[in-house]
Amino acid sequence: MRIGVIGVQGDVSEHVDAVARAIREFGYSGEAFAVRKRADLDRVDGLTIPGGESTTISKLLMKLDLFDEIVRRAKEEHMPIMGTCAGCILLAKDGGPQAEKTRSRLLALMDMAVDRNAFGRQKESFEADLYVEGLREPFHGVFIRAPAIVRTWGDCKTLARYQDKIVLARQGHLIGAAFHPELGGDLRIHRWFLELF
Repeated sequence: MRIGVIGVQGDVSEHVDAVARAIREFGYSGEAFAVRKRADLDRVDGLTIPGGESTTISKLLMKLDLFDEIVRRAKEEHMPIMGTCAGCILLAKDGGPQAEKTRSRLLALMDMAVDRNAFGRQKESFEADLYVEGLREPFHGVFIRAPAIVRTWGDCKTLARYQDKIVLARQGHLIGAAFHPELGGDLRIHRWFLELF
């Protein structure tokens, strides 16, 4: 299995490291690498879209001829994709007023609406234990200028909440996390992602 991490902006190396560790620890064979051009994308079996700034990532995906191919492969080939923080925003069909204001083009693959800065700015970043459907022990989530999923519909299922906000959802071969599962060393959500293949 070859897992690409969109490498145009954001915490790319942490994601590559976490995916590579998950592949090894859970007995898979494969590799993780950054995707920065179309030839990289053509090599992947699945994709992670990291945190960063969603408007910037969206624009760079279009500029580098990656955007439409990601959408095509997700829809036609059911390519597994995990989006964290900004990546979660990009997976949503509804980015709320902030996405409209910045004219951010979303991949629009998951039946969910997001609030881009639901938990505040950088200084309001925090960590919290999350009760995640399907996991016996809490998952320690790291939230950095985090969005929230404000609603889901259709086939998109809520898997975790923090306070009254949805912070983890799954729709078939797609996972959206408002937090950063690549930080903190717990690879259980990455294991779910690998099981989608």
